[in-house]
Amino acid sequence: MTHTSTRHSKKPINGLFLVGFMGSGKTSVGQVLSQRLGWNFVDLDARIEVRQGCSITEIFRNLGESGFRRGEHEALLELLREMKASPAVAALGGGAFVQAENFRLLKASGVPAVFLDAPAEELWERCRLEKHRPLAQNLNQFRQLYESRRPLYMKAALRIETSGEDAETIADEIRVQLGLTCQRKEK
Repeated sequence: MTHTSTRHSKKPINGLFLVGFMGSGKTSVGQVLSQRLGWNFVDLDARIEVRQGCSITEIFRNLGESGFRRGEHEALLELLREMKASPAVAALGGGAFVQAENFRLLKASGVPAVFLDAPAEELWERCRLEKHRPLAQNLNQFRQLYESRRPLYMKAALRIETSGEDAETIADEIRVQLGLTCQRKEK
């Protein structure tokens, strides 16, 4: 597993964002990592579905990508307010981090973003059978979108290669790289 850090900070971390392309493991890793840290876990796409009362696919179909992005931005603002009071691991949808307005908000928050990366072909294999991915229609389109977003993902504080790794290993690598300690949850 390789990692690249673009920022070293001594400031205590009270939350983090997992960013990356669809299929990179943001939700799976986020659930494991939040449990180990004793933090809340938030999947921004799931939050958007609850707020809109329908699936991401239906939002894209009914409101288009621009309508989805508006709802995503509003959900992100709400999440950032909540994270000031309670630490969380937040999995952002594949396009959230690359939207200029969202990127500025995330950068200003001071909460580190971790880019979960893997080759486009591996991500495609993880996603191709899932029906709920409106931007995963064919491999060429998928690869082009990945290549256009990857330079923006590289602006994250930390990059973790996920190729061939399981969620537990990736979560541990993030925790070690960011100097976060496990918390034991009381049962």
